Amino acid sequence: MSTNTESELSVQEVINYLRTPIHDIHNLVRLLCVPLEATRLLPPQYRKHHAHSSESGKVIDVSKFIPILQRILLEAVLPTWEPTLKEEGYMPLIQQYFCPDNSSTPSTAAGITALCAYSSILSLSTQIKLDMLLKLTKEYPIDRLYKTISEIPDAERRSLAWDDCLRNLFAVPGKVANALAGRIIPPLLEMPDYNNNLSVRCECLLYSLSSTFVPDDISLLTHLFTKLVGVGMFPSSAHLSPSQPSFFRSTLPVIRQRLRENGSGSRAYKSIWSTLMSSLPSLLTQRAVVGSLFASLDSMSAPNACSRSAVSREALLLQGVLGEASSDTNLWQVITAVILTRTWGQNYARLFVCWISRNTRALETFISDVLSVWTSPDHVKYSLLSQHLYMSALLILAITQFPCLSPQVEAVALSPSFVSAIGTYIGHTDNSIRRCGMLVAEIVASRVGKSLDFGDWDGDDDGRSWAREMRVLCTWGDTVSDPRQEDWDDIGINEGVASNDEVEGNLSQNPPLESEVSPPRSSGIRTTDIPTDAGYDSDDSLTGYASPSAGSPSPTPSELLEIEQDPTLHVGVKKISRPVYLAQLGTLVRNTHGLDSREESHEAEKIEMALTAGEDLIRRKRDFGTELVENAANLVYGFIVLNNNYDLDDFNNKRQRIVTALVACCPKVVAPCVIEEFFKSQYSTEQRFVILNALVMGARELASLPAYSSRTAPFPSTKLPPGLHQKHSTPGLQDQVELLLGDITRDAIDKSREPVTDSLPEFNRERQLRIRKAGRVTEVVQRPKHGIVLPQLHPPKAVTYTEVAAEYFIMPLINRFWVFLRDEQVREERTAHRDILFQYRGAGTGLILNPIILSHFLRTMAILVHASRNGPQWLAVIAPEALELAVTLGSRQISLALSDQVKEMSTAPGGRKDEAAVLTSALDLAIIVLDGSLEQDGGRTLSLEHAVLLLSVGEWAGEVFKLLDSGGRVEGMGGTYEADLRRAAAGVVLKFQELVSRWRRSMVDVR
Repeated sequence: MSTNTESELSVQEVINYLRTPIHDIHNLVRLLCVPLEATRLLPPQYRKHHAHSSESGKVIDVSKFIPILQRILLEAVLPTWEPTLKEEGYMPLIQQYFCPDNSSTPSTAAGITALCAYSSILSLSTQIKLDMLLKLTKEYPIDRLYKTISEIPDAERRSLAWDDCLRNLFAVPGKVANALAGRIIPPLLEMPDYNNNLSVRCECLLYSLSSTFVPDDISLLTHLFTKLVGVGMFPSSAHLSPSQPSFFRSTLPVIRQRLRENGSGSRAYKSIWSTLMSSLPSLLTQRAVVGSLFASLDSMSAPNACSRSAVSREALLLQGVLGEASSDTNLWQVITAVILTRTWGQNYARLFVCWISRNTRALETFISDVLSVWTSPDHVKYSLLSQHLYMSALLILAITQFPCLSPQVEAVALSPSFVSAIGTYIGHTDNSIRRCGMLVAEIVASRVGKSLDFGDWDGDDDGRSWAREMRVLCTWGDTVSDPRQEDWDDIGINEGVASNDEVEGNLSQNPPLESEVSPPRSSGIRTTDIPTDAGYDSDDSLTGYASPSAGSPSPTPSELLEIEQDPTLHVGVKKISRPVYLAQLGTLVRNTHGLDSREESHEAEKIEMALTAGEDLIRRKRDFGTELVENAANLVYGFIVLNNNYDLDDFNNKRQRIVTALVACCPKVVAPCVIEEFFKSQYSTEQRFVILNALVMGARELASLPAYSSRTAPFPSTKLPPGLHQKHSTPGLQDQVELLLGDITRDAIDKSREPVTDSLPEFNRERQLRIRKAGRVTEVVQRPKHGIVLPQLHPPKAVTYTEVAAEYFIMPLINRFWVFLRDEQVREERTAHRDILFQYRGAGTGLILNPIILSHFLRTMAILVHASRNGPQWLAVIAPEALELAVTLGSRQISLALSDQVKEMSTAPGGRKDEAAVLTSALDLAIIVLDGSLEQDGGRTLSLEHAVLLLSVGEWAGEVFKLLDSGGRVEGMGGTYEADLRRAAAGVVLKFQELVSRWRRSMVDVR
């Protein structure tokens, strides 16, 4: 563009003025009008604010000054003047700098301004102007921006501008989501809607270029489609979620409509599609587009056979988009690869043959390609049944497109590979796969004038029904169908009705399925067909029969509900109101005034109401003053001691969710409270599990980690009714803890991580050598005496798990366990001199040192330690303490077995038996600590500052592994525990070796 020195100077002066504080709205408006007038973008209603004449004749370089002005407006002008500009009605003047309203007289300057606006708006990652971006995406979509870029004369600059444009357009949803940081995103800027609208505008771009496209247009379009493939706009799956964008799912209705048009426009549209598809630079890109096109044909994905007209219409669509099937084009290899490497189904086989059969030469090549796959010994031996059915359908339909006794069919029949494959199919052990080869052999023999009949085609199992369907399809011919015929007018397989004499004769030889010819039955009536053969005996049948009953009919559920809600039957009955305060919730489960005999009958209703409303009420009170802090301890005591004395539905799940919500919403009060309750002797095993599960689930919720594993617990039954199977196969919370720990340890063993501090030095964590106690003295800011200052209200800061893990979760649990273990050992020593009947044992049923509870305690500790590995106290405090706990409990459990390996482990009198569950959990805890140390600092802190502890871990794990490897057994070993124990022992040995190999010379002086 030509330039004007005076205009450039005036615009430069405007830029300098806008960078300084402006105190008058009118001066600001006059400054804003100067650049717009120089670029011919000033709206007529604002020209009165511009002092110079509009007949200057030349304009400035828009790409040079507009980006600078846009950034100044976004960073300096709008934060100060936006409310005033809206009030005075000058916001359209600002919008002209980003989204020019140039619909009456479009110009190149408007398009360049919009191109620059995308970059300027998206560069402000935290202050994106959503209103401007919304208007920009509506008024300047990709097809309009392409028109602006295509007017750039230099090819290199045009390519760079198009690349920048595509990068900005595809970055819009991600930039907006990051800027809003979890807040509500406008629907048009969300990823699915935005990408679908972008796909529609890309199709409009193709249609607008179809009549006048040049080779340079094709190069820019191939760049666009390569970018679309890169961002996942061409998925290969036929079943997509609503959030998954798809180019063809959004554009296929419009593409069908344009291809059905008559005239030169439709021919040009087909030409640009075929030219674009063959010009895509990469085979992977071509395969992605072709595979997505095939998968987007919803009518072909139906489980039932579709009509002939639907097949013909889809074939015309493929011909319009991909062009006529020809083996001479570069796209042919991609098309055949997509067709033959995936199992598309019978309807797709009809579609592919219908499309390819329009070119005889291409059909011959296609039969050769299909035959090479179908006769492959690996395909016959290893392919699934669905692949066999699909490939056999392709071969049969393709062969029957040629007339009988044609050279092409005779070539197939006389092919040595075909004859050999028939023998291989007949020798297959699967009856369904064997019949695929038998059917192909019979059809090919009939096409060359030979008679071949293997027989045994009656029935519906082992591929017989599929064979009858294929015989019917061979007589129809999808290629001769009129695609404009309505679906209900076609002859379909599901109707089972034929008007053609040839089809009737074929159906008489191979009768269709009973479901295909039988009339539809009413969905509300269940009928039973009784066999009419002479050998039928009603006494041996399980078929029920109607019997008149003299009694009255049972009430329906609606009648029972009406009786239950009858107010006359509930006179004087007290209704339990829903709690609105936490104190009321605590009263429902923990009545401090004693139980009145008049209210004893309502105790079940009170507990049920507390369980139903508890979790929601606790979570709503999370950031509501100090109410939750004041009532948290009382609620913990009340819900933990609850027992299901009234057989309430879903009692355990509701109670667990309530205690978990208490831990997650008020961790600083609830976590120490439940830990202290855990070590009291008044609770049962189930109640202790509730405490440990609540600590795990609450900690993972605070750490923003998934509280449940994606895996399911193994359940062998497949014969229960669906409701019972779902009830019994759903893993409980104890199983969820085991599954979570299994996922964590499996990842720790399988992955080889580099230290985070070495790869990302800018993210070096803060390290603390001890736990910092919160200050007891708080600074009080004095208010000024001359007036009242209202306190500033800040939203409460969310507590993260790393902030409270060491002080409120892990270290109280470890320290309290050591105190409890010391007391238990003292009690055992005090009664050791008594008779066995009167000796105290700390591992009794329901006690903490029982292997069931102790193993769950170690699993809980392992998950808590894993979730806190990003905390500042992890390396210096948490890791060594947790590792010492694991070594102590693990070595204590197997100490007798390791010292007396020659003796039988279970015969030593008074010796403590080893438990596989406890040992496995201790090893898992050690794996997590060692893996976390490797991840955080490469094991430096643990190896150099706690070398003795680390060496003891290696010695312990090595002895366990040696014992198991030599055939030794541990009490409780077997089933999944045996595999888990071997895996955990091997994992600790591997992690120990990795640590020691890095720091051995620093740990031990070898001189």
